Amino acid sequence: MILVAVVIFTLAILGISYYIVHWGLSPTVRNDQDTYAYMYSEYPHLKQWVRKLNSEQLLRDTTILSTDSLMLHGFYIPADRPTPNTAIVVHGHKNHALSMLHIAYMYSRSMHFNVLLPDLRAHGESEGNHICMGWDDRNDIKRWIDEAPKIFGNKDIRIVVHGISMGAATTMMLAGDETPKTVRCFVEDCGYTSAWDAISYVLNTKYHLPSFPFMYIANKISKWKYGLDLKEASAIDQIKKAEKPMLFIHGTNDHYVPSEMVHKLYQAKPRNKFIWEAPNARHGRSYHDYPKEYTLQVGAFVKSYFYK
Repeated sequence: MILVAVVIFTLAILGISYYIVHWGLSPTVRNDQDTYAYMYSEYPHLKQWVRKLNSEQLLRDTTILSTDSLMLHGFYIPADRPTPNTAIVVHGHKNHALSMLHIAYMYSRSMHFNVLLPDLRAHGESEGNHICMGWDDRNDIKRWIDEAPKIFGNKDIRIVVHGISMGAATTMMLAGDETPKTVRCFVEDCGYTSAWDAISYVLNTKYHLPSFPFMYIANKISKWKYGLDLKEASAIDQIKKAEKPMLFIHGTNDHYVPSEMVHKLYQAKPRNKFIWEAPNARHGRSYHDYPKEYTLQVGAFVKSYFYK
């Protein structure tokens, strides 16, 4: 009886740990119809804008190869007037490029920027057998940065990288590496401190399960199956090395990536940092709840570093 109980207990722990890896890292399938329907319901002004983009063939597809030979897909929107100013806008966990149309609208319509919307690996139409929680994605964004001058036909390009949720973690992980001079600044919106912390928080709050032993076993499975160390995928470790300016944005009512994470991240960055907390905004909803203030905050920050 004791042996049976031990076996059942062990299998339960392994099963939950495998589920954590599957939930966190399994690839997604893009459904454009559902995405458009959701975005139009939340941001009604997007419908006419997207219709105009499509009628004028300004919402365009492109692909590149990652450094490990995966096909990466993205959309791009040229500015309505020639400009070197460009935003690379990075989506969140299990979303895809079209889920960032509201931020694309802000940069395109309000700021007259070129906009590049990548599908991260294992999302949308990009290849990949697992989600990387920002870690390998940071190298993919470097590839998009290198390709942006060709995509928009401007070798003197100026770039801001702007991410939400996992896209924000990707942005911070990228900021800790050396980036080309074309990259002037970064905006992170509701990003997490590390993949380990983000998944642990959901495990603790949603499923009421402790990090030990589940996260430790899940991390071993992740490393064995995908070569991804959830502790190594750390935005806070990378942000300590980040020299270029960053704007931190977080909703004060975020219960998915808790708002205390942004304070840890902000404190970890040594200099060139600014923070705006959106009152009572939930996860990824700061622009939705405060579109004018969000646009003013981002616009003032980005433009101050684009024209120095």
